[in-house]
Amino acid sequence: MSTTSDATPSVTVPDGAAGVTSRRTWVDRAMRPALLANLVMQVGIVLTGGLVRLTGSGLGCPTWPQCVPGSYTPVVEQPQGVHKYIEFGNRTLTGVIGIAALAAFVVVLADVRRRRAAGGPREGGLLLLAAVPFLGVVAQAVLGGITVLAGLSPQTVAAHYLLSAVLIAASTVLLLVVLHPTERVARREVHWIAWAVAVVCGVVLVLGTVVTGSGPHSGDAETPNRFGFDPRTVSWLHADAVWLFVGLVVALMLAMRLVGATPAAHRRATWLLGVTLLQGVIGYVQYFTGLPVTLVSLHMLGSALLVVAVTASVAAVTGLSRPAAVRTSSGG
Repeated sequence: MSTTSDATPSVTVPDGAAGVTSRRTWVDRAMRPALLANLVMQVGIVLTGGLVRLTGSGLGCPTWPQCVPGSYTPVVEQPQGVHKYIEFGNRTLTGVIGIAALAAFVVVLADVRRRRAAGGPREGGLLLLAAVPFLGVVAQAVLGGITVLAGLSPQTVAAHYLLSAVLIAASTVLLLVVLHPTERVARREVHWIAWAVAVVCGVVLVLGTVVTGSGPHSGDAETPNRFGFDPRTVSWLHADAVWLFVGLVVALMLAMRLVGATPAAHRRATWLLGVTLLQGVIGYVQYFTGLPVTLVSLHMLGSALLVVAVTASVAAVTGLSRPAAVRTSSGG
C-alpha cells in the first residue's frame, strides 16, 4: 500500500501483516505553516527594508554589529532621533526571519529523515534548498553590516535587495516542490519562453535598483549616497525592460494555451500577468507624481510578489516534484 499527497507528503509503514498509513505527525502539521511563514517573512523584509530607506533611516544605527559604539540597542543620547528605532527594528526583524527560515529547514529535515527511514531517497538536493533561506539570512545580516559601514553605498544597497530576491525565489521553490508538485510541460519551446521571462525579470530588478540608487531615496536623511546616473534616463530604460517583460509574459500565456498546459499552470501565469500589470501602473504613477513614499513602498512590495509569481510560473512549466511516494512491503 502507498499514499501520495501534494499538500502533506506521507509515508507508509508496516503494521503487523498489513501496511497502514502513518498518522499525521508534527511534521505534517507544521510543514505548510513553516514553509509559508518563511516565504512571507522573506517577502516582508523587502517592505521593511524599503521603509528604512524611504524614511532616511539607513544610518539610524551608524555602526555594526552594534547600533552605536558600546551598545547593541539604540540609546537616548543618539542624535538620529526616530531613525535609530526604525533601523534597529529592521535589524531585529532579520533575527525573526532567521528563526522562521531555520524552522522551515528543521521541518524539511525531519520529513526527509522520515521518508529515508521508510526506504525513500536521501533527497540531499531538497535539504540544500531548504538550507538556502537560513544561510541567506545570515549572509543578509553580514551584507547589511557592510552596507552600513560603507555609508549606504548604492552598490551594497542594491546587492542587499537582490539577495532578498534570490531568497524569495528559493523559498518559493521550496514551498512548491514540497507542497505543490507540478508536471513538466513537454514542449521545449515553452521552457525557453519561461526561462526568458525569468532572465528579463532579473534584468528588470537590477535596473530597478539602479533607478532607486539614482533617485531621491538614498537611505540616509543627512548624507545621500547615489549612483550618479540621470534618474530620468535610467527610469525609462527600466520601463523599456518592463515592456519587454510584459510581452514575454503574454507569450508564455499563449504558449501554455497552445500546448494544453494544466489549469494550475494557467492560473499561475494569470496571476503573474496581474502582478506585472499592477506593478507597471504603480511604477508609472509614482514616477509622474514625484515618487511618494507610499507608492514607492507598494512598488517594492510588488517587486517581491513579482519574484514569487515568476518563480511559480517557471516551476509550472519546468516541473517540480519530489521522488515518488515511499512503498514498503509487508508480507513478501
